[in-house]
Amino acid sequence: MDSRDVAVGLMFLSQSAVGILGNFSLLYHHLVLFCNDCTLRSTDLILRHLIIANSLVILGRGIPQTIAAFGLKYFFSDFGCKLILYIQRVGRSMSIAITCLLSIFQNITISPVNSCWKDLKGKAPKYIGFSISLCWILYLVVNSIFPLYVLGKWNSKNLTKKRYLRYCLDIGPDNITNSLYATFFVFPEVVFSVLMIWSSGSMVLLLYRHKQRVQHIHSLKGSPRSCPESMATQRILILVGSFLSFHTLSSILNVNVAHHFNPSWWLVNTNSLISMCFPTVSPFILMNHNPILSKLSKNISRENFH
Repeated sequence: MDSRDVAVGLMFLSQSAVGILGNFSLLYHHLVLFCNDCTLRSTDLILRHLIIANSLVILGRGIPQTIAAFGLKYFFSDFGCKLILYIQRVGRSMSIAITCLLSIFQNITISPVNSCWKDLKGKAPKYIGFSISLCWILYLVVNSIFPLYVLGKWNSKNLTKKRYLRYCLDIGPDNITNSLYATFFVFPEVVFSVLMIWSSGSMVLLLYRHKQRVQHIHSLKGSPRSCPESMATQRILILVGSFLSFHTLSSILNVNVAHHFNPSWWLVNTNSLISMCFPTVSPFILMNHNPILSKLSKNISRENFH
């Protein structure tokens, strides 16, 4: 076994372990909060589905790549290859969609009562479950198209266009596949990214204005750097920055893999490692992100009420 394969295998194994541990820690964190007040908040519902989506990405990418790196290649059957690709795509799509939904919902939640969101502020929690269910149904159905283009090694003898992805063989894309992929995945990802940038930018602006209004209170209590507005702003920027950086880089690498019938060793592994980065790091950001925004939401609403 090549030493570089062992090193990469250990990287995949470590990243998968940290990612699963982080997502289950986030789940445990919110289950404890739920047990304390016995109320399921809309944010908790979103986070639980985000944990599921992140776990699908980590398991769908990490486990096959780890096994392949340790020397067992092309070990999946036809059905196994289709299932792995299906899990990867559904997890990635849902991770992006639910992260965007979380950002928009938080923006509505912390908005003042006299903002343009005032009509949606009370109605938004009622539509969270429906929105999440609709996303799952759409992506479960749409992603069922693409596993048809993946075959196990023993079913691919007569194919001239095929990509070696270490644990599977993938049929090379055609124009129809590329068009469908661009329509159902690339375009929605761009839309979700733009919505998340806009929503997060609105939250940062709102927090900055709120901080300016209560600046005299923070100056009496201590440094403005330690105020909750600054902490929330930092975590929003970290979350959005991580989301855009990792998903943009992952999309670029996915395009490169898709346009090579026999992608290089480093390209396949780098693509898999980068695609798992956001599902791995996001739980650690979110564990301290949501409680701060929840407290600020109450303060901003109380301030505007008075």
